[in-house]
Formats: sequence, structure tokens, C-alpha cells
Amino acid sequence: MFTYCLHSAVDKIYQTGRGSKGGTWLYKCQGLGNVEQIQQMANSKFEYVRKFETEDRCLPNCWIIVRVDGKAFHKFSDLHKFVKPNDDRSLNLMTKAAETILQEFDDIVLAYGQSDEYSFVFKKNTKTYNRRQSKLMTNISSLFAASYVFYWADFFPDTKLQYPPSFDARVVLYPSDQNLRDYLSWRQVDCHINNQYNTCFWNLVQVSALSPAEAHGRLKGTLASDKNELLFSEFNINYNNLPELYKKGTVVIKEQEVTSVQREIPKTDGSGTEEKTFTKKRPKLVALNVDIIRDTFWKDHPYILESS
Repeated sequence: MFTYCLHSAVDKIYQTGRGSKGGTWLYKCQGLGNVEQIQQMANSKFEYVRKFETEDRCLPNCWIIVRVDGKAFHKFSDLHKFVKPNDDRSLNLMTKAAETILQEFDDIVLAYGQSDEYSFVFKKNTKTYNRRQSKLMTNISSLFAASYVFYWADFFPDTKLQYPPSFDARVVLYPSDQNLRDYLSWRQVDCHINNQYNTCFWNLVQVSALSPAEAHGRLKGTLASDKNELLFSEFNINYNNLPELYKKGTVVIKEQEVTSVQREIPKTDGSGTEEKTFTKKRPKLVALNVDIIRDTFWKDHPYILESS
């Protein structure tokens, strides 16, 4: 560890403290703008406080999922006049923030998002931040929130951000591939259930002029088939024809993009040059609105589960 000191006028060496083993920290200042670096002795008497830090490494050989979730987004969406039940601007902004996370962390193999949440899946064997839960959670949630604000104007050019949004985060571990798939299936089923209910609710409020309480009462105890019938018979909406983005959410993956480059290289016999084609692979982010519950998605992208 090194400590620096600036002094505006004269050279001065002075003692600032004494280490637990009798050592001292010295700082040498050599006039305005000049800094001399002096190594600080380790093991100060205050270093014991590090022992109070909680050991929070995630278990080995487990998929690590970090899920971020918007804090009080009902209030946030109302204040910023989001379109109900779905606002494409908000959903696309969430995905843009998620793509920023995937670009930053090489060991994230997949992200799934819907509404105001996104789940990020780390490889089973990731060593990122030594698998420390607090580091993974805070870095992802802070970068996600910062990205959401940074790109806000790109998606809401006519809406001023009224206050900083925040996102909480949690870490969940899954030891098996099936556990991971079941988790993602759970989030996608949740997307469908919420979207179907909200589509009915907001049509009852906006089109039929029911109060929120009346709309909730109308939907209480209804099954999925009842909601589909309500949408079709009263609002001429075929739920199956709604955008897949609303019904299935968004999964962001890294596909390998292969590019070819032509280069002139010397011939082996020294008689001149020849043109040769070189290929280069690099990850490319792809956002999909597809079914991730059935096997088809996983068969089409086997490298996701093999990446551990």
C-alpha cells in the first residue's frame, strides 16, 4: 500500500502514526506539485477490523443468478406516464441496460427479463470477484441502474427523468442444469400470467371505464381461459396475437459471430505474396422473444449449458 502527501511550500517529513509492530508511516512532501511515494508499512493496529467482514463466497459448481428488480416501479411508471399495460420504450430500455451488463461481464451466458426485472446467469465455474455474492450483486445492480439512467433519453426523448430510479438485487444458486431451466421457466410463466391479467385489467379501466377496484373485482377468481374470452368478446383482442415481447419477455444471449478478413502474406518460397482468408470469432449479443421453457431453445443453443 502506498500513501501520498502534497505540501504547498516546504519539504517536511512527519510521523502520522505507529503500526501494531512498532513501525511508523512517513509522508514526504517536496514542495508544490511534487509527490514522493513512500511505502506504508502493513499490519497497522487498525487492520483487525477486516476480520468483521462476512465471508460470502457462493458455493462452487453452481449456476449463479443475479436478479435485479425495479424499486417502487408502480410509482415510477405512473409519474413518467408509461403506456399501460406495456410500454415498448421501457421494455427496450431495460434490455439495453441488460446488454450493457453482458458486455461488461464475460462469464454471463444469458439474461432474461420482463417488466421491471432482469436475471443474469453466470457460468457454473465463474471466478468473477472470487464468486463473492456482495460483489456480484452490487456491481450488477449499480451498473444496471447507471445504464438505465444513461440511456434514458434514447428511449424517452420527450420525457424528462423526474428522479433517479433504483434497482434491488439478489443472488440465487442452482446446482443443476434442470434447476436453472426451472428457474427461467418460472420467470417466463410469471411474465405470461402478469401480462394476461394486466391486459384485461387495463382494458377494463381504459376502455370500459371501470374503476381499478371494479376491474380487480371483475377479474377475481377468473382462469386463463376466462381472461382470453373476456379480451376477445369485449375488446376483440386475441391474446395469442399479442407481441411475443409482452407474452414471453426477452432473453439475451451471446452468439458467436464469424467474420472473414483477406490479408496479403509472404509466400513460403519467398517469391512474393499471396492473399489468404482469416476467420475471427467474437461474441454478438442477440435479444430474442421466444419460449425458453420447452427444449427447442436449449437444443438450438447448446453452448449455454455447456459453457460451465
